[in-house]
Amino acid sequence: MDFSTVPSPVIFAGDATTAYRDPAAVFHDDVFHLFFTLVRTDPAGGVRLFVAKSHSRDFLHWSAPRILTPGDPKLNFSSPGSIVRFHGRWVMCLQTYPRPGGIQYGDETSRLWTVRSDDLEHWDRPRLLKVKGPGVDRERMGRMIDPYLFRDRDDPDKWWCFYKQNGVSMSWSNDLETWHDFGRVDGGENSCVIVDSGQYVLFHSPDNGIGVKRSPDLVHWTSGETCCLGQAHWPWARGRLTAGFVLDLRACPRIGKAILFFHGSGPEDERTMFDTHASIAFAWSNNLADWDWADRPRP
Repeated sequence: MDFSTVPSPVIFAGDATTAYRDPAAVFHDDVFHLFFTLVRTDPAGGVRLFVAKSHSRDFLHWSAPRILTPGDPKLNFSSPGSIVRFHGRWVMCLQTYPRPGGIQYGDETSRLWTVRSDDLEHWDRPRLLKVKGPGVDRERMGRMIDPYLFRDRDDPDKWWCFYKQNGVSMSWSNDLETWHDFGRVDGGENSCVIVDSGQYVLFHSPDNGIGVKRSPDLVHWTSGETCCLGQAHWPWARGRLTAGFVLDLRACPRIGKAILFFHGSGPEDERTMFDTHASIAFAWSNNLADWDWADRPRP
């Protein structure tokens, strides 16, 4: 697939009343399914967060965003982390992000959840992800956001959940129901983990840019450079570039690339415009190190 024919890296552009954040994607039956946080500000100033989705076959034409979760500000379902297959169904992880009284960030009751689907369009009721283990009830789990589910490199019956708490926290499960705490690693938000050359590669979000760590065993980690892509030339991402999600389709004959989805906020600092002017965009790579994008200046 020739992504260079796409005229802009931006898939959905935010504005004064709408923000598109936290992308996650899956490629199924020759279709890209893109999930993300949709933030809407109403005329009275109230803000609501949703998980929404769109789909495309060519990155040129995307369907209108469709909201999947209720508009309940006491919950604010958001930040889809990954979409995986488990026992013949799709499982998506996500967060709740309550902001009582209009506070800017999710409060201490922010928790992790999963929803299930047969068709990537219709989803069951959310189930709480008890990543601290069955003996830790919801009230004692602490603030946690940005879950990401992935299968173990060596054991197909073992699953991992990485999430934002005390850096990047890690838990494992054999059934996506009973979880066991594993530890933590220094890192930012929006974890994404893939396997490359026999190693786990963790993409995460520090204060700005996409950070990268590698590990042979999920215990010992080395850090690479933080990637900011074309941020210096993108007013729409000048405030912050973050929330990287890598869909690795290098082995797929039609695509042959790893695709990095992310969101950018700008032109002001994200902290001053947290609920507006955030746009989802993409880049691509053959090796997870050298990235290209649609409006990159060519020689």
